[in-house]
Amino acid sequence: MTDRYIVGFDGTEQSRRALDYASARAKKSGAHVHLVLVIEWSPYSFHTPEELNERHRRREQELERATTVVQPVADELNKAGVKTTCEVRHGNAAELLCEIATNKNATQIIIGRTGDSVFTQRLLGGLTITLAQVAPIPMTIVP
Repeated sequence: MTDRYIVGFDGTEQSRRALDYASARAKKSGAHVHLVLVIEWSPYSFHTPEELNERHRRREQELERATTVVQPVADELNKAGVKTTCEVRHGNAAELLCEIATNKNATQIIIGRTGDSVFTQRLLGGLTITLAQVAPIPMTIVP
């Protein structure tokens, strides 16, 4: 069975470090890299029907724009010999990364550390802390 790495990627320096880490290991082992860009979105707000239609249209536009960030990176890795796929989703990043990891039978989730202050992380929580608590598979946090 080939390993599959789920990499949280949003184009930031931190996510690029996570991608570099994952792709270096994948190139050596033949693992598959699956890039996931999550646009945070909450279904817990109330809107009129007109606002819901507008919100849906904006979500679709956001997905299209985000795909232009992640697809070229996946194409670049494929050309370099690393089997890479990608997807863009709306929702809660921790929940979606866990769901995708489970659905794709992934062996590892890889994300970059954000570098937020300890106070901010404790006050607001964060993707890193949440994933460390709920990830269904091993997780690597790249500094």
